[in-house]
Amino acid sequence: MPEYVLVMIRSIFAFFILLLLARILGKKQIAQLTFFDYITGITFGNIAADLAISTDMSLFNPIIGLLIFTVFTLLMAYGSLKSLKFRNIVEGGPKILIRNGSILEKNLFKVRLTFDELMMGLREKNVFKLADVETAVLETNGKISVMKKTEYNPLTPKDIGMPVESEHTPSLIIIDGYVLTKRLQYLGYSEEWLLGEVMMQGAKEFKDVYLAQIDSKGNVYIDLFDDKEKTQQIKQKPLLAAQLRKTQADLESFALQTNDQVAKQMYYNQSKELQALIAKVNPYLKE
Repeated sequence: MPEYVLVMIRSIFAFFILLLLARILGKKQIAQLTFFDYITGITFGNIAADLAISTDMSLFNPIIGLLIFTVFTLLMAYGSLKSLKFRNIVEGGPKILIRNGSILEKNLFKVRLTFDELMMGLREKNVFKLADVETAVLETNGKISVMKKTEYNPLTPKDIGMPVESEHTPSLIIIDGYVLTKRLQYLGYSEEWLLGEVMMQGAKEFKDVYLAQIDSKGNVYIDLFDDKEKTQQIKQKPLLAAQLRKTQADLESFALQTNDQVAKQMYYNQSKELQALIAKVNPYLKE
């Protein structure tokens, strides 16, 4: 067998072995990796490279090495979860660099961090004055966490006693021109209402929309396939048709939300009357 074919086969095999082991070890973002995770990842890469291109090496030797490193890495992770002392031995712990506004030079020396590196870490947190810092901590992933002094923290609505409406996570309701009907219904909106919102932002129908997202207040963000359409002036007739359909959808939504039977029937009656009106004027509102 030609050597290049052997390298191709071994590389494909190494790729899937590495993918499998990576799934077993779990997911961590690069910013969350500890130093131990970092050197383990490099080791895995080196062994996998030998598995792929070292044709003179037995196929099983690097596989055994990968399995041993995987097992020990899992054992280390399990031990770190179960024991604080073990975690401190393997990963170390956070180090306080600034306490009560004062720099702890001894801790800087222990973690081998220069003053310039400390200032760079502070600037990454939008802190340029040492006088603003109450506490700074070097985390196990090498990042610096900063707590500003109270007088330099941004003012929040809670600080001044201002009530604010809670919000839920925004939800995608249109993806690639396809309406997520179940999600839309779960949020309490109808397709007629959504079509009105879509048309008001420059689209003619759902298939013109690449992505649509709705927040807890009912505000809809629309991104069209053709962004030029969104910047064009919306014609008044299609806009009026969309507003009428939106109003009808709102009436039906109000009817579902109320427990007052009289109000519920009133909303339904108004919705039917508006539907009849839309049917009459719709031929005149088309482009």
